Amino acid sequence: MIKRNTNSRLRSKTRIRKKISGTTEVPRLTVYRSLNQIYAQIIDDSTGSTLVSASSLSKELAEEIKNSKGKISKGKLVGKLVAKKALEIKISNVVFDRNGYRYHGRIQAIAEGAREAGLKF
Repeated sequence: MIKRNTNSRLRSKTRIRKKISGTTEVPRLTVYRSLNQIYAQIIDDSTGSTLVSASSLSKELAEEIKNSKGKISKGKLVGKLVAKKALEIKISNVVFDRNGYRYHGRIQAIAEGAREAGLKF
């Protein structure tokens, strides 16, 4: 079951990445979720470099995550942090790459947190 779901996500990821790529003006916000943690990166695909990254393991969020309940609230905090870091380096528009995951739960929470903090996509 797990192998089938992973293969399905990777096929979906490939289809998405054919259509979405980040540029210098509009980089790509990509997310990854493991069983307990969630990660977000803003990537410039033209140079292949990561501009901003944040995760639920970030030291800036340690105290807030300790006080939060549930994985979805962690995702929202990570979305806000990545947006705050992006706005500091003058990135306001991004393309959202859900990385083959359904736009639901933690993935949706990251997107909503980033929008609340000021990112546009």
